[in-house]
Amino acid sequence: MRTPNWTAATIGLALAFAAPAATTAAFAAETPMVGGAPMYPTKTIVENASQAKDLTTLVAAVKAAGLVETLSGKGPFTVFAPTNAAFAKLPSGTVETLLKPENKAKLTAVLTYHVVAGKITAKTILADIKKGGGKATFKTVEGETLTATTKGGKVIITDAKGGHATVEIADVMQSNGVVHVIDTVLLP
Repeated sequence: MRTPNWTAATIGLALAFAAPAATTAAFAAETPMVGGAPMYPTKTIVENASQAKDLTTLVAAVKAAGLVETLSGKGPFTVFAPTNAAFAKLPSGTVETLLKPENKAKLTAVLTYHVVAGKITAKTILADIKKGGGKATFKTVEGETLTATTKGGKVIITDAKGGHATVEIADVMQSNGVVHVIDTVLLP
């Protein structure tokens, strides 16, 4: 897994977008890899996530919650996307229980807690943390807030219960928003 270097990632993306789109460097900067699959900025969040081997649990959960159409929509959305390893950290049986039809409302709440309306890039998150004296809050689609801070050069997202997720891959641009891959499931 790649450890994010937010400053380098932000500068790299800025340089890539300034360069001619036909260059290999620009293509590589615009098309990061997640779970062994390229994440194309011309595809939706759902289209890209469904290709990533590291996001299969998230994709199954999005399907079970009936959120495919929403996250394929115009947006823009910012998604803090937990990896399969993040879901595996949950207590045994949690994912299976959440995926049951009778738990659709709870699953939807957990998933929408990972989504913020609008396109919030790493640069914006870092600027908001600086403006906020070391932390920034973002209201989720679910209705509660997430808090962003930095520690050891990494961005940490804290949920309402005090759980922490580290951003592993930042600024995965999508046609309908941006994804930041995280290492822990956030809970409202």
